[in-house]
Amino acid sequence: MGVSRLDVFYRRLLLTKLFIGGWGKPEDLKRIFEFRKIIGDREKCKSLVPKDYPVHINKTEEFTDCHIHDGFFISPLEHLVPGILPPEAVKARFQFIVPKRWQKDRPVCIHLAGTGDHFFWRRRTLMARPMIKEAGMASLLLENPYYGYRKPKDQLRSCLKNVSDLFVMGGALILESTVLLQWLEREGYWPLGMTGISMGGYMASLAVTNWPKPIPLIPCLSWSTASSVFITGVLSRAVNWTELEKQYAINSVYEEEIIKMLEYCGADSFKMGPELLKNVESLEHLLDISGDHGVSRVAQRSTAGGEGRVNVFLSSGNSSETNVDALSRNLDAHKTHGKKRKYSAQFCLPTSHRESISFMKGVMDECTHMANFSVPVDTSLIIVVQAKEDAYIPRTGVLSLQEIWPGCEVRYLNGGHVSAYLFKQNTFRQAIYDAFNRFCLKYPNLH
Repeated sequence: MGVSRLDVFYRRLLLTKLFIGGWGKPEDLKRIFEFRKIIGDREKCKSLVPKDYPVHINKTEEFTDCHIHDGFFISPLEHLVPGILPPEAVKARFQFIVPKRWQKDRPVCIHLAGTGDHFFWRRRTLMARPMIKEAGMASLLLENPYYGYRKPKDQLRSCLKNVSDLFVMGGALILESTVLLQWLEREGYWPLGMTGISMGGYMASLAVTNWPKPIPLIPCLSWSTASSVFITGVLSRAVNWTELEKQYAINSVYEEEIIKMLEYCGADSFKMGPELLKNVESLEHLLDISGDHGVSRVAQRSTAGGEGRVNVFLSSGNSSETNVDALSRNLDAHKTHGKKRKYSAQFCLPTSHRESISFMKGVMDECTHMANFSVPVDTSLIIVVQAKEDAYIPRTGVLSLQEIWPGCEVRYLNGGHVSAYLFKQNTFRQAIYDAFNRFCLKYPNLH
């Protein structure tokens, strides 16, 4: 898999850091992990959101081709895990864009927001209004927690302050999507589906794993887990590794308590193959990594001084051999032994640096890996749209969506993440129409 130079160049223009506050409060991580075990099982979630959950419309505007309704409701996450959402994010806001004339039935697609997609303008302009013109399809745009009106006062633009914020966002969007799907059903709309681009596509995938009925899903420019995004993708350059390492080293609760809560997400999601290793090396070259805590971590197994000893060189430029598997083995060792292991004599860099990356891999896979959630009811209704050279969403070294969701379709575009987003919105819309048509043919009486 090649890497888009445009993706790399665009990332280098952005100087802001992710997770400047660190991992998040340990007690919050514990509550999130416990809740993930519930929300990852569709059967356990059937009664979490009442079917008559209140949804309010507080404003309606009329345009030549559509009506635009602004609405809100209280996020169910506030009731189920009180206080985990920042106060600004408790009220979920949405915009419902309905055609004046329906072409056939009353189809609605829910669009979740990608990274940096604050408020509603971008999705409304690039996707919702064209979908009314092309297919007579309504769109419901939900605002993500931590974005737009739901952004905490101390958050800088789109940069989530804590690692735990991403997990809270995912849990909230799963429940909020359920609220909206149930509300649309009550109002008589049919068929219903979900989509999103980049992070929005990923969050839409999470939401559909929890929906108890067949539903079209069109995730664009997303994949099976967020761990690769922040460890081997170009966004890993934006992660504040220094703060994460410091917190991991100072507070033993991460290693002594939280690691024990992580669940392996099946069928070797940690496997890093030769293709990834080549890609990591080429990405290092493109990003001109030299000495700071960047995208890839160069690890090699030492043949001298003891069996099983691992030497890790993190962006040091001192090693030509790359083996990211070592990082995963470290996590497995922690989960086996459950206590601090001392490597100061065996490793070239501080334990906290190496272990913070392994911990990131573990917590990201725990809360974001699709293998840790239920399989959607009908995977034949899923059309995934991916970019072949996506440097933001690496696909190498993690389970593919086809392995996790047998029967789903994956369509590949030439180019990378940024070029696909800028120039392939029409391809995303066509995939939506195809998935909805497939649903109508297969389930004509399911309404």
